[in-house]
Amino acid sequence: MAPYLLLFGVFVLAPAISAIWISLHNWDYLLPAKPFTGLDNYLDLFTGSATAELFWDSISATAQFTIYSVPPLVLFPLGIALILNKKFPGQRIFRAIYFAPYVLGVGVIGIMWRYVLDPNVGVLNFYLGSLGLPADIPWTNGLPWAWIGLVGATVWWTAGFNAVIFLAGLQGIPKDLYEAAKVDGATGWQSFRHVTVPQLRPVILFVLMITILASANMFGQSYLITDGAPGESTRTAIMYITEEGLRNFRMGSAAAMSLVLAAFLAVIGFFNFRIFGRGGED
Repeated sequence: MAPYLLLFGVFVLAPAISAIWISLHNWDYLLPAKPFTGLDNYLDLFTGSATAELFWDSISATAQFTIYSVPPLVLFPLGIALILNKKFPGQRIFRAIYFAPYVLGVGVIGIMWRYVLDPNVGVLNFYLGSLGLPADIPWTNGLPWAWIGLVGATVWWTAGFNAVIFLAGLQGIPKDLYEAAKVDGATGWQSFRHVTVPQLRPVILFVLMITILASANMFGQSYLITDGAPGESTRTAIMYITEEGLRNFRMGSAAAMSLVLAAFLAVIGFFNFRIFGRGGED
């Protein structure tokens, strides 16, 4: 237990306390003086200031990306896992191919998809044009195309990870339950609804939670593929917090933003556990 507590203290508790302390100061790491400001950095986010407007715009962009990306990142991998759970030739090869994109780093993914989605010289528009379709779609600098591109790149990159988790959950469901449902005359859909979904509920909750957290913390794709364009429409909260802290040297303000974002995510996580936990008890 002691090693785990040590790791928790070093990598979770200490950074959290440090962030709280920094958020209470006017913290410019280039200057020796870091005056105590109390709750000013927090109040600044709720008083209609320029910083507040930019922060809430980035929160709105983060919420949009989360809403757009979470459903396909849960449903699509679940469908793939259901297919992979059945025996067919080449199953292991297909599983390896499907999971392969996830081993790539976000830098590789961002550069690759930036080239694919580039409105002028991108591969996607080139092939669309060769098929007689519009070849001038602004995948990286126009709405809603920028969101479609970001969500598509993210699904391609990370869906394999969620599919593997779902597959592990499916393989843990006792076969007797399906056999009993078949004896009772249940159709495939009825077996899925009354056997698979209830048995998979804890896994669905886990995948949903990690997907929401990952989407809410999205930075690399937006930074590398769209650079926040068009305008600042796809500049997410993490992207703005990074700019505020590392580019504008306002670490106190950035720390306050990070903690406000963390509070929002904690509330979302609480309600997810309440909803799914109650469903599981029923």
